[in-house]
Amino acid sequence: MGERKDALGEVVREELETFFFEEFVLFFSVLKWVVIATLVGILVGISTAFFLRVLNTALHLQSKGPYYYLLLPFALLFSAYVIRRIAPEAEGHGTEKVIEAVHERSGRMDVRVIPVKLLSTVITIASGGSVGKEGPAAQIGAGVGSLLATLFRLSDTDRKKVVICGISGGFASVFGTPLSGALFGMEVLFLGSMMYEVILPSFVSGIVAYHTARMLGVSYEYFPLSFYTPSVPYFMLYSVLAGIFFGIVASVFIEVLKITHIYMGKMKGWIRPIAGGVVLVLLTSILSDDYLGLGLDRVHDALTLGDARPYDFLLKMLFTSITLAAGGSGGIITPLFFVGSTSGVLLAKALGLSAKVFAALGFVGVLAGAANTPISASIMAVEIFGPKIGPYAAIVSVISFLITGHRSVYPSQRVAISKSPSVGVEIGAEVEDVKPVIRPTGVGLLRSILNLLMGLKRKKKRG
Repeated sequence: MGERKDALGEVVREELETFFFEEFVLFFSVLKWVVIATLVGILVGISTAFFLRVLNTALHLQSKGPYYYLLLPFALLFSAYVIRRIAPEAEGHGTEKVIEAVHERSGRMDVRVIPVKLLSTVITIASGGSVGKEGPAAQIGAGVGSLLATLFRLSDTDRKKVVICGISGGFASVFGTPLSGALFGMEVLFLGSMMYEVILPSFVSGIVAYHTARMLGVSYEYFPLSFYTPSVPYFMLYSVLAGIFFGIVASVFIEVLKITHIYMGKMKGWIRPIAGGVVLVLLTSILSDDYLGLGLDRVHDALTLGDARPYDFLLKMLFTSITLAAGGSGGIITPLFFVGSTSGVLLAKALGLSAKVFAALGFVGVLAGAANTPISASIMAVEIFGPKIGPYAAIVSVISFLITGHRSVYPSQRVAISKSPSVGVEIGAEVEDVKPVIRPTGVGLLRSILNLLMGLKRKKKRG
């Protein structure tokens, strides 16, 4: 009897020791990451506020010259030259290079990326380059995180986490969306997966960066859809249709980016930025300057007035693709917002529904499909447009994500899942290397559907 009690006591003692030791370790782990993520958030918030202030000053000077876009060939040439000579990692739309650094170099980034990315992006946007402001904020934030990891001599695993905090903080502070910004940093790395081990530092960094930027005078615009009530009986069906449409729009945008880059990539040396700039100047002279720069006025009109031309989203795709392929520096998310909101107006008018609501759904739907971030996009809809649109934005975002297939505006994303059991892909491969294979099950299902339709058609003829 005594031996049994001693054995039982030993088991209880071991269980309690394990419990207290685990809780002790977890407590200090939480404390460690709250402190580190807070520091990253503060620094990223400061750097984002500085970047936006410099950008706004440049745009103010730009507004004084009606033909500012004539400088595009020289601006793109300067941007391409500075990036190539000083910090090649600063090339493109920013977030793509951060994803590449996380997957291939454990988040190690050249600190020179920070000033080079800031300078080249401001020059590109101020001269009329069709890019966004979030990519530089995310890349600058990631660069700050990488620098801190080096100073604190963190392990490669911890370095990755700190760099992801930088992405989250940059995205949250540039758009004023702390929750979706935090999720974006975790979700954008993989197609179909999230890094839950970094969920705490990402949220802390995103929220702190957002509040730091606000304290430093950065203001944000929101569009609460207080007027919106889903009175249409079949609105869920319309949401499904919208998800399919925005997924196709996102796919087209990805392909335009890819094809433009292939064609312009054949141009040697400094011919590419000059040629790209000249083409943009000619297009602007023939069409309009609405598709240059950030394009926020057109996005605002789509969201508040339900106003957009039917071809706006296609021309924005073209202008953005040429700018990036020619060596311009800047983000891709703001152009996605332009494309999504203006294509949403087109869809709404075709269906005879609220253009403002579908502009909002397109705003997040195209983002979800093009960046493979349906969860971030769904939360962003609630943060920017209010909770009433949340369920429908989630349906649209998930369907758009599926319809886009195994494509992305971020070619360095790693594939974590196949979006359909009928489509075979190499798990773990980069998106740009993926060659989807239609499996026999998918072909058989398609054949069955076609045979059924043909059979019904024959019966009608006989009848």
